[in-house]
Amino acid sequence: MGAGDYRVHAVVAAIPLKPRIRVACLTVLGIGIEFARVVAARDPALALPALLGGGLALCLLAVGTPPERLGLGRDRLPGRLLGGAALAAVLLLPAAVRWHGGPELGTGWAVAAAAVSIGEEVAFRGALFAAIEEAAGGPAAVVGSTLAWTVAHVLSHPPSFLPAVIGAGLVLGVWRWRFRDLIGPILAHVVADLAL
Repeated sequence: MGAGDYRVHAVVAAIPLKPRIRVACLTVLGIGIEFARVVAARDPALALPALLGGGLALCLLAVGTPPERLGLGRDRLPGRLLGGAALAAVLLLPAAVRWHGGPELGTGWAVAAAAVSIGEEVAFRGALFAAIEEAAGGPAAVVGSTLAWTVAHVLSHPPSFLPAVIGAGLVLGVWRWRFRDLIGPILAHVVADLAL
């Protein structure tokens, strides 16, 4: 990150938003970006750009939040990566039981799926989680980020799949809170989305 990037972060972080207003804004923007991405992706010509653009737009919600508050610090990196692999295994267990093979994603689709996974983690369990935690504490951040993430999936997943979304959100949220880590959830989410 260059000196100019730090200045942008400092300016955005200095905007006087009360924690609850920040939570409300991040929630509405995150869900809105997800809904817009899903609606745009219904046009086959826009599906790939919608995934890539949606992932990037979600990442932009973290602008102004220091990496450490997002859970993206560089400390304990090997353990965090190992934790991400373990989380991915946990997320994939139910699918592995009933999996009978599936289509392979092309490179463009795999990159787009990874972009959305990263964007969702940075937006919901990164920026939104940090804002809720500041406003109401860790347990509220786990529950609140999971609820917002679940609502964001209402248009893209059938109702019967939403309990799995809630379960995954709670597992990833508890990890984020307990270990102050977003790298593990990002890795797990990317692996799970690419595998499913």
